[in-house]
Amino acid sequence: MFSKKTVVIIGAFFLIIANILILSVISQRYPTSGPGGFTISLLAPFQEAIAGSSRFLKGIWRHYFNLILVSEENDQLRKQLARADEMKNEWVEARLANDRLRRLMDLGGGFSQALVYAEVIGRDPTAWFKTVVINKGHRDTVAVGMPVMVPEGIVGQVVSVSGHYAKVLLIVDQNSAVDALVQRTRARGVIKGEFADQCRLEFVLRKEDVQVGDTVVSSGLDNVFPKGLRIGEIKDVTSDATEMFYTISVGPYVDFEKLEEVLVVVSPKDVIPGDDK
Repeated sequence: MFSKKTVVIIGAFFLIIANILILSVISQRYPTSGPGGFTISLLAPFQEAIAGSSRFLKGIWRHYFNLILVSEENDQLRKQLARADEMKNEWVEARLANDRLRRLMDLGGGFSQALVYAEVIGRDPTAWFKTVVINKGHRDTVAVGMPVMVPEGIVGQVVSVSGHYAKVLLIVDQNSAVDALVQRTRARGVIKGEFADQCRLEFVLRKEDVQVGDTVVSSGLDNVFPKGLRIGEIKDVTSDATEMFYTISVGPYVDFEKLEEVLVVVSPKDVIPGDDK
């Protein structure tokens, strides 16, 4: 029924137990000498081995539980660290948003017109149109034709409106046009959009003094954008003797890829709302 190896192990186990019992009885009757001393010397190594094994197993057991406790503590610390990182990130985002809002409020302080604060919630996914969607519509007094700006400069113009949303055509769109001035010399032209988020200043006569680095601002003559709003910086000026006008490239001050919040300038003229959607 049992293998020889199993029988030997069981026998050795019972033998050790029996010897321990005998040692215990004899040690009580013969505490220091005689048969008790001989038996002690004979069985003591076995008893020491058993005691050592017991201490070893107890140490492993305690170490195992300590590892479990340390692992649970590490899990808790990792969760706390992750939450701290999350709270830090939320704080950084809130601080950045407050900084942007403060700059918008500072910008709005110089306007007599009413201003509407809006967040950019979407943009045209195609490469053919450069537009963004904001979360304010005609219920917030936003109407078609109103200019949109940020502290860096002009963003664009509202081209369609619903109840709570509006679409803004950016000045880098080819369908956009802003009457503009070269700030230093007052040379007049029209800002048109190009690909790659750039603009060109058209219809500037070759007799005008125009240089790379000049700032271009809105002229206010289009009755859309208030006068003096920053548009961009002249990056290149090309002159052809056969042409009447310069070819001028302008780099906008606004980074259109990073738009998050904007201001809509509410025109004093009557608001014509779009369809309520």
